[in-house]
Amino acid sequence: MKHQLNIIIGSTRPGRAGPVFAEWLETFVREHGKFEPVLTDIAAFNLPVLDEPHHPRLGNYLNDHTKAWSKAMDAADAFVFVAPEYNYFAAPAIINAIDYLAREWKYKPAAIFSYGGVSGGLRAAQALKPLLTSVGIMPIPEGVALPLYQKSLDENGAFDASEQVRGGTKTMLDELLRWSEALKPMRAA
Repeated sequence: MKHQLNIIIGSTRPGRAGPVFAEWLETFVREHGKFEPVLTDIAAFNLPVLDEPHHPRLGNYLNDHTKAWSKAMDAADAFVFVAPEYNYFAAPAIINAIDYLAREWKYKPAAIFSYGGVSGGLRAAQALKPLLTSVGIMPIPEGVALPLYQKSLDENGAFDASEQVRGGTKTMLDELLRWSEALKPMRAA
């Protein structure tokens, strides 16, 4: 049985580019053949700024949006965060979504597919890593950074991935699978 890989679209901003990259990534993951990809859009869960009255570690969720988010993340074996860089930092929607949960993240690896201006979202990716580790996610070093991302979109707004991006994505997925397999006994315990 293939490991489930949740590809998390980390922006909820109108006009966002994240879905374009996430959809490309979903297709690439299917071609890679080692994971069962699940496209997961934070925007679809309508998560307001953390509004649960109990600490996430208790798992005592009262709101339907939290219960749905919990179920979606609990089913995953690994994650790829499709992360834009906003103001030299991670998108607030990603941070809020991570803060909603606790046990659902434990012992699962994550990679970051970042995009942005000249830095390719690397500052956002680096800012996310301490948060991920604090909730029990293992962020792997391998990731993809897409600088000046608008230049990689064709005239119809579709993502035209370079060979470098394809190669980096394959490496990222191969390593993510190794980590997912290694952490599986811990997830089962």
